Amino acid sequence: MSKITIRYFAAAAAAAGCEQESWERPPTLAALRSELIDSYGPEMAQVLRAGSFLINGVVRRDAGELGPEENLTVDVLPPFAGG
Repeated sequence: MSKITIRYFAAAAAAAGCEQESWERPPTLAALRSELIDSYGPEMAQVLRAGSFLINGVVRRDAGELGPEENLTVDVLPPFAGG
């Protein structure tokens, strides 16, 4: 299985305790979400409830496959306040 780079921002970084790490590539975004919650607990679950993912710069809100691309970067973004 290949690796992915996960970058965390703001509250997501606080929940993970780091700004970036490398993980084994899960098959789907749903699996990644589950693994993040299993690893980082309720604080990460709260971020993911209202946050979003960018996969190689593309917003993803589904639970589907991560895609065939090599060298995937997944950005975990907390919800942003408007104004």
